[in-house]
Amino acid sequence: MLQDRQNCRSPLQRSIMLSAVTEKQQVLMLFLLEIILIALIGSLMTYGPEANANLLKNHTGTANKSGPVKKPEDDSLRIYPMYQDVHVMIWIGFGFLMTFLKKYSQSAVGLTFLVGAVLVQVALICDGIMNMKLGSKAYLSLESLLNADVAVAAPLISMGAILGKVTYMQLVFMGIVELIMFTINMYVGMHLFMVVDAGGSMFVHAFGAYFGLAISFVLGMKDKPKEHDLEGSTYQSDVFAMIGTVFLWLFWPSFNSATLTGDDQQRAIINTLLSISASCVITFAVSALVSKDNKFNMVHVQNSTLAGGVAIGTAAGMMCEPLGALIIGALSGVISVLGYKYLTPFIQKHLHIHDTCGVHNLHGMPGVLAGVFGALMANLATEATYDYSLYEIFPARAPSSEIKVGEMRDNYGISPGLNRTAYQQAGYQLLALAVTLGISIVSGLMTGLLLRTMMCGWVTEQQKFDDEVVWELEDESQHEFGKNRSENTRNNDHIAMGNI
Repeated sequence: MLQDRQNCRSPLQRSIMLSAVTEKQQVLMLFLLEIILIALIGSLMTYGPEANANLLKNHTGTANKSGPVKKPEDDSLRIYPMYQDVHVMIWIGFGFLMTFLKKYSQSAVGLTFLVGAVLVQVALICDGIMNMKLGSKAYLSLESLLNADVAVAAPLISMGAILGKVTYMQLVFMGIVELIMFTINMYVGMHLFMVVDAGGSMFVHAFGAYFGLAISFVLGMKDKPKEHDLEGSTYQSDVFAMIGTVFLWLFWPSFNSATLTGDDQQRAIINTLLSISASCVITFAVSALVSKDNKFNMVHVQNSTLAGGVAIGTAAGMMCEPLGALIIGALSGVISVLGYKYLTPFIQKHLHIHDTCGVHNLHGMPGVLAGVFGALMANLATEATYDYSLYEIFPARAPSSEIKVGEMRDNYGISPGLNRTAYQQAGYQLLALAVTLGISIVSGLMTGLLLRTMMCGWVTEQQKFDDEVVWELEDESQHEFGKNRSENTRNNDHIAMGNI
């Protein structure tokens, strides 16, 4: 009898039942994940020396027996303003940038909030394990929090490629896998190849973009991308997305310079502002040039105006001169707009890669351009231009001989390097870019195959780009009915009073 009753249910009813079970399982998985993160952080991590209450200098500075207590010269709180800037970029900038979808704005902001909060804990664990010393816990400091925020940017970029087509637990699972691969790639690039990528254009932007595109490719193999009636934007959703654009545009100099110090940091701020300004202006110009009736396109303005911040990232702290920063920013604006206009439709049609937010045009191609430009600037770097700071920016180029580096170590704290030439350093920069692309694409394909197993739920074609699948929404039709009914009641009352 029960079996007959279940067979009599419509496919829609059975789909709703399956969806309800899947959603409950996702909630339980979220609870379990946070419990695991609490256990891991509690057992593996502790406060770093800068935040340890047992050290007197953290309360008052460096103890001085003969007089008042001095503050330490290296104030760890100096990076806090830039850390907050990056914090705003991650949760407000990225979140609101993805609100352009007319029926998916709550998910864009809300899921960025959720996924970011989960993944920042995962990033802290990954960074801590990478820097953990044998027999001791990993240290937590403002620097590790900053590194975690920067790392979280990569999976949020990937999220833009598959936004609206996956469940929130699929996004979380994707982010966890990606952060593990991101940490491995960073270790290879920074420690083995000893390359420079100040703003993370290769390790964050290019990695995140191509990881997400690889997942989108795998998802497209199951359900070929096609036009969806909820995929467009509205006037209001486009305005909300511009909030994210403006926040990202304003704070991008902090993102590219937060990990640097001294003159390197000042150059990074200057170069980023020049580059992102040029990309903004050129974006408006090219957008009007390729659009109908020479009008600005909101998609281009929301995204391509930021391409200069990505394109200058690798070489942000280098002596590329204001002219170089402006040129690379302008070039990135051209590439990004043309990508949205011509390349995105092409890869969707022929490669079945559906890129919801166009991360290939904002993060992918400008990230690759940044890697190439960084290699060019590394090849042009000489001691005549940089003086001793050449070996601070490119540690591998420092002399390997203890005798040659002795004076620089005494005066500037420079350690022996690998005695690389400018040409060799440029080669390693390009090698790091190639390895980053390889790891991101291969690991993205594997992650996409795991997501297709539906172990974290699945979004049907009818559920795509719809907030109602995840959020409790007010019924707009009932709201309008109640509003009209209220107005009719007031009108009837008014008429009755007039008759009296």
